[in-house]
Amino acid sequence: QTPQALTSWLTGLGFGRYEVLALILLMYLLLGCIMDAMAMIILTVPIVFPLIVQLGFDPIWFGVIIVVTVELGLIHPPVGMNVFVIKSVVRDVKLSTIFLGVAPFVVTDIVRLAVLVAFPVIATFLPAHM
Repeated sequence: QTPQALTSWLTGLGFGRYEVLALILLMYLLLGCIMDAMAMIILTVPIVFPLIVQLGFDPIWFGVIIVVTVELGLIHPPVGMNVFVIKSVVRDVKLSTIFLGVAPFVVTDIVRLAVLVAFPVIATFLPAHM
């Protein structure tokens, strides 16, 4: 019932399907600052997945999008949990240097996410031909 209520509430506010997707992706980016990837997926997918299916998105495509968004959430500033893991391993490098080193990967992941959202066939081509 929660996903159906959430869908009707969001569409009642005038949000389209891609705007709802943007809100979900933003939620995952923010959760990436404070949660582990597996915990984030386990806690949120049971609520978000039916919403995505009701909006007409492909489930396989959404799975790929979630994996990319979660990994982006784990490396982007200001928290970037994986950056702190690197800092604990390499103690003689400043945290700002590590964030600068991660910046190209953040930009590349954002571009990759935008391409996957714009062209869902990239994620669904191979599974569709199996």
